[in-house]
Amino acid sequence: MLRWMEAASLPLAALQEPRIVRTALDSVTLTFDGKVASANSVRRKRSVLHHLIETAVELRELPSNPLDTIKWKPPKATDAVDPRTVVNPAQSRALLAVLPSIEWTRGPRMAAMFACMYYAALRPEEASALCRQNCELPEQGWGRLTLEKARPQANKRWTNSGETYDERGLKHRARDDTRDIPTPPALVTILREHLVRYGTADDGRLFRTSRGRPFSSSAYSTVWQEARRLALAPEQVASPLAARPYDLRHAAVSLWMNVGVPATEVAKHAGHSVDVLLRVYAKCMEGQQHRANGKIEGALGE
Repeated sequence: MLRWMEAASLPLAALQEPRIVRTALDSVTLTFDGKVASANSVRRKRSVLHHLIETAVELRELPSNPLDTIKWKPPKATDAVDPRTVVNPAQSRALLAVLPSIEWTRGPRMAAMFACMYYAALRPEEASALCRQNCELPEQGWGRLTLEKARPQANKRWTNSGETYDERGLKHRARDDTRDIPTPPALVTILREHLVRYGTADDGRLFRTSRGRPFSSSAYSTVWQEARRLALAPEQVASPLAARPYDLRHAAVSLWMNVGVPATEVAKHAGHSVDVLLRVYAKCMEGQQHRANGKIEGALGE
């Protein structure tokens, strides 16, 4: 394999030719099947290429980074959430309500996991790592989740454990950092019922298969699509509305912001910085113009 890669690759010195660099940049705009890649994919691959060449410069294999000399602009990408994907509270409740009826075991076992994504804005990998010791679940009133770890899914070849899941720190945080999230009574009740029915894994995890394994992304995506089919109208199923489980998190954050929770609190609970929060969810703010106009009018004394 290494001999084939050496024979099929250009020497690093070739990157000093502008023509070669531009060819490389044009290549990152395509997928493997030759189609145009999304703007976010292009920017990510260009970033990887840049860092690789920076490593070559650091090792003195190249005198400088040739990407800096090429007039090439990546396509514009947006991090903003598409408001068409965001479900309202009634739609969210309908989706969560049908989950226990899907399949014999997977739907009921996943229902509380999806509820965590909506009521507490957990990322799927954060829900996968949630343990009993992370949950404060009083008999009445609000509870609290204290997130410590995440379990993102990857290929076994790329994990330290040789499993499809590797335990890591929370996204965009120091490895031992935690995140506290107040949980409404509705979620407290759901989690208490889930624990009574299913208990926990040996390591304390709440969400797993009947054999104690983490749910794969393909498994919970399949269950989610069935929930959409059962809970939404046909035209909604064909739309981007709640197309992915991750959209439940977007719905949660959008709801918090629209009801007037301060951006600093929303960012803290969601695990964002304030500037990222406002940039990503700017298009999901509804009814703000009328409210803002009223405040300005009041300040002007009109």
